[in-house]
Amino acid sequence: MSGRRTACWSLLCFHLAGVPAPVRADGIALGPLYQDFRLTLDVGDRTEAVGPFYYCERLEDSKLWAVPPVMSYESSSSVDYGRFEFLWKAITYRRYGDEYRFQILQLFNVAGGGTQSETNVHRFTLFPLYFHQWSDIPERNYWALVPIYGTIKDRLFRDEIRFTLFPLYGRTRKRDLVTDNYLYPVFHRRRGDGLTGWQAWPLVGYEHKDLTWKTNVWGDAEMVGGHDKSFALWPLFLHQHTGVGTTNEARTETLMPFYSFSHAPQRISESFLWPFGVTHIIDREKKYEEWQAPWPLIVFAHGEGKTTRRVFPFFSQSHNATLTSDWYVWPVYKLNRFETESQARERMRILLFLYSDVRATNKEAQKSLRQIDLWPLFTARRDFEGRSRLQLLSLVEPILPNNRGVENNLSPLWSLWRSEKNRRTGATSQSLLWNLYRRETAPERRKCSLLFGLFQYQSGPTGKRWRLFYLPLGTTPAAARPASS
Repeated sequence: MSGRRTACWSLLCFHLAGVPAPVRADGIALGPLYQDFRLTLDVGDRTEAVGPFYYCERLEDSKLWAVPPVMSYESSSSVDYGRFEFLWKAITYRRYGDEYRFQILQLFNVAGGGTQSETNVHRFTLFPLYFHQWSDIPERNYWALVPIYGTIKDRLFRDEIRFTLFPLYGRTRKRDLVTDNYLYPVFHRRRGDGLTGWQAWPLVGYEHKDLTWKTNVWGDAEMVGGHDKSFALWPLFLHQHTGVGTTNEARTETLMPFYSFSHAPQRISESFLWPFGVTHIIDREKKYEEWQAPWPLIVFAHGEGKTTRRVFPFFSQSHNATLTSDWYVWPVYKLNRFETESQARERMRILLFLYSDVRATNKEAQKSLRQIDLWPLFTARRDFEGRSRLQLLSLVEPILPNNRGVENNLSPLWSLWRSEKNRRTGATSQSLLWNLYRRETAPERRKCSLLFGLFQYQSGPTGKRWRLFYLPLGTTPAAARPASS
């Protein structure tokens, strides 16, 4: 008796120290104190200890251990991947091959890894004050101390940003377009391929671009239309003439709040007393006509490309060839559907996250998936392989579905009941109050433990065994199978 207890606590200490310990064929069952068992939905094993506050999961090519809600770490040898989280999103580390990223509260981060030129690039960021990147290629190096001085490359949706005492002066570049900002965002000068422009916002601004050509990804010459854009007392008066020199010229003019119109060969849009008045749209390319009065509260559209009937917040019905979006007494009931010849996906929600029912179908493989969430009571999921899982309670999962960080760090804390079934292998398992009661079944074995392992039952090809208060009560041999003729 004392030897068994010593072995159990030794295994627990090994796991808490991060040292993997072998799982016995029959497993150790001490309920919430310590329990090891085979996985139901995958090929592998799992150890749980100290209620929901420690677990370690081992698969053929990966491992996951966690101390919820403090930290978790998982790794995979097949894809050379590692992931560490401390206090869920507070501190994270990701590694994929040679690439890595470490961050604290999304403000401090360090990243690096190899590039196509086989040169390592490293980044250090203390957002939004300091940016630094270094590598063996001098032109890729930069640093910036905001708002005093610096250069930033391939960040913040720009190819390059230079500034001195920002917002007094800053220069941005996106492809060939260069913008010099003075006292941002009031004054700027802009230049590019056939383009010039300036503004004194919000008083007046003007921009002109000639018809130009560029080479696309296939090496062919592609026309880029010119344009003329201007504004005065933004946003009261706006004027645009785009697509100049092409077959798709469009003119847009706005005099707020009286009228706004946009005329193009494939689309006409006219608005009066926007945003509280009437808007009329004729889209020849998508083949529909639409009336808004005002958008987005009242919308009616009809045609091959779009059909919509909406009176907010009472009802909305909208669909085209592949998409459907309906709701009634928003947000009481909402339905979204996407369907093509090869796949379909539908999600029905009541009161946003209170109830959600997701169905997905792979028509070619004739497989389906379904997930039902009832916040905060349960989440039930069946995947394309027929593996199903039911969890009670479910406090965050309906709001952040299929979030790996939530599953690793938070879900074990409130998973009072877990039920799993693997249709392919025939294995099932149920767990109540972190293995205070646990039952496992498979085609050739049964196992059950209750009350910290005070009662245990196990059956298999070799027979049946019982334990009460950790003492064996005996073994019943398996019945001999008749010899085959």
